[in-house]
Amino acid sequence: MPIVREALGLVAYHAGNWQEALSELRAVRRMTRSDEHIAVIADAERALGRPERALDLAKETDKERLTKATRVELAIVAAGARRDLGQLDAAVVSLQGPDLDPKRRDPWSPRLFYAYADNLQAAGRAEEAVRWFLNAAEADAEGETDAAERASELADE
Repeated sequence: MPIVREALGLVAYHAGNWQEALSELRAVRRMTRSDEHIAVIADAERALGRPERALDLAKETDKERLTKATRVELAIVAAGARRDLGQLDAAVVSLQGPDLDPKRRDPWSPRLFYAYADNLQAAGRAEEAVRWFLNAAEADAEGETDAAERASELADE
């Protein structure tokens, strides 16, 4: 049953059991022919030290079939994989696009702005990172990120 395996995979992912998450979510992907959890699968690959595999998944996935939220999440994971490989500028550039607009308030905006700021900081662009952490904090009505704290800490350095 795909729904049971999906639940097991997501629970395993949130518990940090990357290999189990991969096993279950790959099975769901085969059974349903859906890429709904492709970003989670790619992130588990990163967590297992395989950023190249995460990038391969991002490249080979038909992004037109993904929801906008999944597309953005996959871009965030792919940027993280580039960062894992030391490709800091590529990580920053890969997140740039129409969704990276500080005026936007889409459900994924706080995470996208936060990831962009985090990658800017890693690339040594602290001033820009502070601005984007502040953008993330403004967009984060649910308080899901520590963007305001990150901006404050970075501004104090």
